[in-house]
Amino acid sequence: MVMKMITASFLLRFPVAVILLVHSVPGMFNNGINDFGKLYLNEAGFAPVGVLLAWIIKLSHVVCAICLLVNRFIIAACIITLLILVVGIFMVHLKDGWFVVGGGRNGIEFNFLLIFVLLAIVRLDRANLSAAL
Repeated sequence: MVMKMITASFLLRFPVAVILLVHSVPGMFNNGINDFGKLYLNEAGFAPVGVLLAWIIKLSHVVCAICLLVNRFIIAACIITLLILVVGIFMVHLKDGWFVVGGGRNGIEFNFLLIFVLLAIVRLDRANLSAAL
């Protein structure tokens, strides 16, 4: 039974869900989301809705993580998260280059990896839908 649950899709969905949760939930309790909204998004031209937008982004990550864990609404959840990650590359990370750590700080490499893993999850989910029909 356990081996049936451990599919290629699950092996990708589980770690991405954990990453999205760990990236989002602490900011809900340590003022990180509010700071991102006020200090970054508002300053980047999204005032007066920067804080609201920051909360929507982080809550969408939580919803995506839940969808990945329960294996429901995978394509929609992944597409929304993909869009957020791509925008994040251009708005936040690109100016810092490629590396997140080591050769740099806050670069695009992590978003790049997540984007392609989410694309693989979408591909696997679409293949599973096609096989079911």
